[in-house]
Amino acid sequence: MPLWFIIVAVIFSMYSAWNIGANDVANAMGTSVGSRALTLKRAVILAGICEFCGAVLVGSHVTDTIRKGIVDPMTFVANPEKLALGMLAALICSAIFLNLSTVLGMPVSTTHAIVGAVAGFGVIEAGPHAIYWSKIVSIIVSWMVAPLFGAIMAFCVFKYISRKILSKPKPFERAVHHAPYLIFAVAFTLCLSIIYKGLSHLFSDVPLVTALLISLLLGTLAFMATRCFFRTYTIKNGIPDEYLTLEYRRVEKIFAFMQIITACYVAFAHGANDVANAVGPVAAIVSIVKTNTVAMQVEVPIGILLLGGIGIVLGLATFGYRVIETIGKKITEITPSRGFAAEFATATTVLICSKMGLPISTTHTLVGSVIGVGFARGIAALDFGVVRKIVSSWFITIPLSAGLTMVVFKLLVFIY
Repeated sequence: MPLWFIIVAVIFSMYSAWNIGANDVANAMGTSVGSRALTLKRAVILAGICEFCGAVLVGSHVTDTIRKGIVDPMTFVANPEKLALGMLAALICSAIFLNLSTVLGMPVSTTHAIVGAVAGFGVIEAGPHAIYWSKIVSIIVSWMVAPLFGAIMAFCVFKYISRKILSKPKPFERAVHHAPYLIFAVAFTLCLSIIYKGLSHLFSDVPLVTALLISLLLGTLAFMATRCFFRTYTIKNGIPDEYLTLEYRRVEKIFAFMQIITACYVAFAHGANDVANAVGPVAAIVSIVKTNTVAMQVEVPIGILLLGGIGIVLGLATFGYRVIETIGKKITEITPSRGFAAEFATATTVLICSKMGLPISTTHTLVGSVIGVGFARGIAALDFGVVRKIVSSWFITIPLSAGLTMVVFKLLVFIY
């Protein structure tokens, strides 16, 4: 295959990464911006750093040639050029779908978009029998499982915060008392998440007991550090009613800190895991051009990871505000305590479901968590019109990506 083919693939890989940054990464910081824990500018900077570090430093250096095991690889052994054309078509069409979703402000799963695209060219080239339909079914099931788990978890976390802190006569005093325990839970969960999700390819052989002990140790250290920090605060007794608003502001500052930590983790883990959605097809194309064979797994050069990281950051900085606005403002009103509940519930749900082997989407989980917080405040706090539009966009992700890819794949085959 000619050199121009690789150049075109790299260009569309950057376009795909740009759209991933504009849609997926915006989810991580949406609640932080909506709660005003971060300004949009600071959110872009923080998310950019975390995403870039996750993508370039610890992003997967090995990627599946047939993305997510959707198509039988034996189908393309005799004709690897068709696989290269299919990967290029999948890259183009999944990126176009993400672009359209971002224009509408709809948070969708980039992984599901690329999965649908790969299934599309697989069906039109090799027939329905070449598709692992059980994988598609498991993804469809995840559309219900991920938001539901996230919503239940966020509902419970925010109810705990409301009853133990926000509804008390001295909310700041109660926040200072409960904050070390919440920080312990955050540190414990994020440590396990980093081992099993964020850096899963580096810690694949770590036994569960070892991971639990490391997480408990770091959680305990975080608990002690938080306890010592809050001892420097002077807690006033008998605060008059007119100071209650000030009390709530001080409480929300505590949760803003914890919310930012969890949001940064979500961005880091996304960069480490999902950058392959943009660079994986390019790595497969480069491998096919060089060897003229189909490999089950291929190496991802650091240069391609670097391009993917840059594209993701640029997408977030230039176009991510639309999805940030949907997540942070349109579903329900977000404060730092509510945003923390949503982010913490998302990280915990993704960790649990990942260990259970459920192919859930972080995007779907976060949206479900925000909805769960809205339910905890009362059903009137939710904008069901926005919720319906978001859920509808999830159900059309795979079929629309697949349909677009079928058309573009046939066009590329005709041109080539």
